[in-house]
Amino acid sequence: MTLVEWAEVVRAELDLVGTEPLGKTDVDRVLDLARDAAHSVARPAAPLTTYLLGVAVGQGADPESAAAVLSRLALSQGDGAQDA
Repeated sequence: MTLVEWAEVVRAELDLVGTEPLGKTDVDRVLDLARDAAHSVARPAAPLTTYLLGVAVGQGADPESAAAVLSRLALSQGDGAQDA
């Protein structure tokens, strides 16, 4: 099963009506953000940051813009990463 297929299974299970299916670009965006947070902040920051991206998008934020802002924020933490 691909991650795009998995996202569709999850979307259906959560009955996210009115939402569009995620494409590869969407999945890659989330994975890139998770990588940036995990490597620049702390590993536990990856799921937390991607969750917060989802909250922002759910409240109307543009996914691409919000992910870019969060990636820049995470990357600005640089080598100061600490485990939370």
